[in-house]
Amino acid sequence: MQRTEPISNLLTNPQTDPQLRQQLQLVETLRDFASQTLKLPENESYRSYADLQRKAVVWSVVAAPEFSVHPKQWCYPIVGCASYRGYFSKAEATTYASQLRDEGLDVTIVDVPAYSTLGWFDDPLPSTVIHWPETSLAQLIFHELAHQQLYLQGDSAFNEAFATAVAQLGVDQWLRTKQKTTSAWQQQQFRHEGFTALLLKTRNALETLYGIEMTESAMRNRKAGLFTQLRQDYQQLKQRWNGLGRYDRWFDKPINNASLAQIATYYRLVPGFLDLFEQQNRDWNAFYQACAKLSRQSETERMAILTEKL
Repeated sequence: MQRTEPISNLLTNPQTDPQLRQQLQLVETLRDFASQTLKLPENESYRSYADLQRKAVVWSVVAAPEFSVHPKQWCYPIVGCASYRGYFSKAEATTYASQLRDEGLDVTIVDVPAYSTLGWFDDPLPSTVIHWPETSLAQLIFHELAHQQLYLQGDSAFNEAFATAVAQLGVDQWLRTKQKTTSAWQQQQFRHEGFTALLLKTRNALETLYGIEMTESAMRNRKAGLFTQLRQDYQQLKQRWNGLGRYDRWFDKPINNASLAQIATYYRLVPGFLDLFEQQNRDWNAFYQACAKLSRQSETERMAILTEKL
């Protein structure tokens, strides 16, 4: 917060780097579009900029038991429980992750480029994302503002999938409204859907495996075999993409229950929200009302509705 400066000041400052100025102008336009067209909250969030001089805002620790794909929960004041624990220091995140591994948990650390304070503060746009491509920057802003629109205490999967769906739909509408080509964006989405489908398939196979009675040694071997198969399947997927290694960095890291749980938190329920948007005739206000109504139902009822077509 101490590094925050209004974007309007930076745009009028002659000493502002031209490339930064261009990106900040884009942020202003995206921010207006978010409120005016996507009906997301109109406030001072993402109307300011913070040069953090580091590559992430937060480092999140995600953990899961050795034989479970359901992430460990941490509970906090105000926001309730979440399936991750964030640190402003990577060293502290690494230390805590090591402690959890010593307890026998599968653990991963995720670099978090931005986050939402759910409207409690005017969130600045951090330097960690300012030079992202237009569609990625738009996704980020729409996603974080969606958390201010609707946040269900204690249900990370609902919250992240809702925000991810809003961001995906929002970028599509942004490109069409601005009459920009959507082919590159659609191709990017196609590849991302293939990537997430691959991971969710493995996650579901693991969930089935963990429900079978067998020795721990045999289960570890079967678990390792599924991860080996996942890597092989990704290589086949890359071949269909003409060798494009967009997700190589993800596969360069250790794969475990925690890394798959983190992906599932963000993407498993997205198709359900996309269907709900269509059911509301692509009307944003009606969609938000339908999602708010859904959030008041029991977890069992929410999951049944959102996973009906999966």
